[in-house]
Amino acid sequence: MPDIPIRGDSIRLGQLLKLAGLVEGGGEVKALLAEEPVLVNGERESRRGRQLHPGDVVQLGGEEIRVTSA
Repeated sequence: MPDIPIRGDSIRLGQLLKLAGLVEGGGEVKALLAEEPVLVNGERESRRGRQLHPGDVVQLGGEEIRVTSA
């Protein structure tokens, strides 16, 4: 599971997916969330503005990403 370090205490889901290289822009994030099941800490999430904090785990397809502090 790749760790994605963030500065500050939170990051939005859309920003995290871009930072992880899974999407290139906001439009892709919106389409992805509509088409693919994205789980945050095991629960389905469809809001690209969902606030994530260190320790949160995002699952997309076979990928798992953990948010960590920088």
